[in-house]
Amino acid sequence: MIRNFLHIITILLVAVAAVCSCKQQDKPVVAPAENLEAKKMLAGIWVDADEESVVFKISGDTIYYPDPTANPVEFKIVKDTMVLQGNSVSKYPIIKMAAHLLEFKNQGGDIIKLVKSDNPVDAYQFKRHDQVPLNQGKVVKTDTVVSYNDNRYHSYVQVNPTTYKVYRTSYNSEGMETENIYYDNIVHVSVYRGAAKVFSKDFRKDDFAETVPANMLKQCVLSDIKLIEASDDGLHYRAQLAIPDSPSSFMAELIISYDGKTKVRVFEM
Repeated sequence: MIRNFLHIITILLVAVAAVCSCKQQDKPVVAPAENLEAKKMLAGIWVDADEESVVFKISGDTIYYPDPTANPVEFKIVKDTMVLQGNSVSKYPIIKMAAHLLEFKNQGGDIIKLVKSDNPVDAYQFKRHDQVPLNQGKVVKTDTVVSYNDNRYHSYVQVNPTTYKVYRTSYNSEGMETENIYYDNIVHVSVYRGAAKVFSKDFRKDDFAETVPANMLKQCVLSDIKLIEASDDGLHYRAQLAIPDSPSSFMAELIISYDGKTKVRVFEM
């Protein structure tokens, strides 16, 4: 009888401990408070103290860059750190901060010294913030006719601009991470044998994910798909995926068979 009683007490104690543990785990994690006074004090245009070049403008909770292709980014001052919250989060430890002075460490660990501008001409560098699509919003069409094994194939390719944003991360002269915005394309490919449709599809850059490293693919724009040749296994196309404003690009080979099946592989020169 006593043994059963002790067993019941043990079970109750374990249950109470579990409930207390759950309550402790349910406590919300309190994020560090943002320094709103510091953010307000930093409002204005900041220039490099040595080069005297405009670096950025702070207005409200946003940082703007003079480069019209660089995406404005939200920022916070948390303790002694400037936190930029764009497509990715970047943090810059603050060394000194005053109404007209800002010193911080960039991504490479270098100390950047900025002073607040008192030149009204500097404001003109921020008048241009219209984002210009890489493809200029133009539709590009290509029609090609090839013959193979006594059959004529009509290849139709159309590059269609989209509003899908592509973010390319780069660094300005102060070593700060910036994001440039470009716009991706969708490329439509159709193949006809005479009047019969063999194939028709809209291609996006994700269709070529097996040929481009994942960390590069998100920065690529599907520039074009071009017919190269016809062979026993079908029509061969070269798909170009380029990183904007960079010499880096990736080529993928798209093969469309004569019965409408596709294969994608790395393009070999």
